[in-house]
Amino acid sequence: MNELLRYFQRELPGINQFLDAEAEALNGLVRDVAKHIIGSGGKRIRPMLTLLFARAMGYDRDDYHAIACSLELLHSATLLHDDYLDDAELRRGRSAAHLVFGRTETILAGDALLALANEMGARYGNARLCWLLARGIMETAVGEIEEIRFSKHPTLDREAYMNIIIGKTARLIECACRCGAALAGATPEQEDAAGEYGLNLGIAFQLVDDALDYASPTSETGKPEGGDLREGKVTLPLILFMEDGDEAASETLLGLMRDGELTEEQCAEILAQVQDAGCPQRTRDEAAHYVERAKACLAGFPPGEPVTVLGQAADYVLTRTK
Repeated sequence: MNELLRYFQRELPGINQFLDAEAEALNGLVRDVAKHIIGSGGKRIRPMLTLLFARAMGYDRDDYHAIACSLELLHSATLLHDDYLDDAELRRGRSAAHLVFGRTETILAGDALLALANEMGARYGNARLCWLLARGIMETAVGEIEEIRFSKHPTLDREAYMNIIIGKTARLIECACRCGAALAGATPEQEDAAGEYGLNLGIAFQLVDDALDYASPTSETGKPEGGDLREGKVTLPLILFMEDGDEAASETLLGLMRDGELTEEQCAEILAQVQDAGCPQRTRDEAAHYVERAKACLAGFPPGEPVTVLGQAADYVLTRTK
């Protein structure tokens, strides 16, 4: 992981500086909200993937920040809206923006970041980049809509679950990778390979995220342990647990989640049972398959530091604890 660490240490200051400058230029009503979510941390994996694929394709110009950071702004906008819809209290260990600044300001800030991301992508005069960003926004929105619909009628449908995580997480990571390749003038085949890497990495990333929700304390993740369960979200650790359990008990649990009637005591009990059954680790094992698929997509790119770092980034997804 040494190359990954060195690469991030070298490139992150420039990415963060660019994000800070763009947030600072926003209207005062939403500026502090944007700075709150952008400054709350985050791995910056999306802008880094855009940069890495551009460099892997031989792109040597230093004008990549706008398109790379547009993906981070899109992601930040979804976090603002998600936390509002979920009535979340924490984000990355800090109070959620709608609790600090108000709901109106938070929704407007999310809208402003979406608009700014599109404007930043358009700065290149490259129609392909604009199309990729538009598709990334649309597919992310569809994923969020499907998740809300699924939570209103929860089932043990793995296909529905996978479609949700692909839409709400993986497509934006795929978009980041495709944008890097497109910036460098990649062929359709090269862009598709970059996109497949991002899609598989994004699926693995969300699977690990869902495992962490059941297995890591708030001090590690910055979110309440078992938050998905409390919000009525059916994710893979819970699906695995209920598939192995009593059908009648599973139907009762799904009904309680649908109606929002789970008590804190019930949540704590289910959380402990899911952990004892090893379902978070089984979810990580599932993520490992997608990591290997992602790494296989790198075979057609020229060897060098960017490709090495991309391989290590895939491995890192499986080891993260927050």
